[in-house]
Amino acid sequence: MSTVKPMPTMPALAAALPLVEDEVRRLATSSSLPVVNAHAGRITAAGGKRLRSILVLAGSLAVAGSVPDKAITAAACVELLHAGSLVHDDLMDGATERRGVRTVNAAWGDGPAVLVGDFMLARASQVALDRISPYAASRLAEAVAALVEGQVLEVLDLYDAHRSPDDALRSIELKTGALFEVGCVLAAHCADADEATTAALGRYGALFGVQFQVLDDLLDLASTSRRLGKPVGNDIRQGVYTLPLLRALDADQRRLLEERGRELTDDEVAGLLAGLRRTSLVADTLAHCTSLAARAVRELPDLPDPGALGVLRELPGAYLDWAASQIA
Repeated sequence: MSTVKPMPTMPALAAALPLVEDEVRRLATSSSLPVVNAHAGRITAAGGKRLRSILVLAGSLAVAGSVPDKAITAAACVELLHAGSLVHDDLMDGATERRGVRTVNAAWGDGPAVLVGDFMLARASQVALDRISPYAASRLAEAVAALVEGQVLEVLDLYDAHRSPDDALRSIELKTGALFEVGCVLAAHCADADEATTAALGRYGALFGVQFQVLDDLLDLASTSRRLGKPVGNDIRQGVYTLPLLRALDADQRRLLEERGRELTDDEVAGLLAGLRRTSLVADTLAHCTSLAARAVRELPDLPDPGALGVLRELPGAYLDWAASQIA
């Protein structure tokens, strides 16, 4: 997906983000084996939205009035964990390219890709333990477990045209919401926030994470390959029937997936997408995400730094606006 920076400019955040990038690079290339460093470094250098980093930095800044060094480390650990999970996702999906670079599984093989992803996940938790706190390491490990469980739920429902929207939502909460949540929790932790503030920021992150994933799923159905930089309809081809899709399917479309799911041709996928776009899919999903954004913002407590708090308040709505602009 295209890079997006849906946030106002703040000098403290602008200064901290390059430090996070440097730390991600160092951690990704911290293996004693050059071949692991080459692949992990190449994947992390490909970039991304860095929304998780922004959440960690803005959260700590909003609480403490500055960005503690531990928050830089925490943001890098969250990004490394996310990148490691994407290495595993690409392997499971058989993807050959992400963000313009070859995936690890395509460049080196399936087995080595598992090991590179494992290295990145382990290094993130290790660094959190060594340089932040045992609590931070525990919360990161908890997020990894949730991510795995969410992915397992998705795998169990592959090509299931009768997957329930509630089941799809639970998978999202675990595989995406948990990682946004832990970033916000670590932001509060690095700024020495109290338990109530930490819990509130965590709830904000979890809701924003769900909104983020639902919008990502919508774009796969309603955007274009030119805008996304990758083919649309991939979720349908891979049997991942997402929340927006499940809420929009009519009986004939559901029957098509049930009978042809694994053998759908490109023309059938294109026809299904065209049919979905003639429904209220986009309007209904954007309305749902507008509600999620409002709920997330309501969870934010009053925090000492109004500028950083403003970033947190604006981010869900700004990301929603950007996603809406990518719809065909």
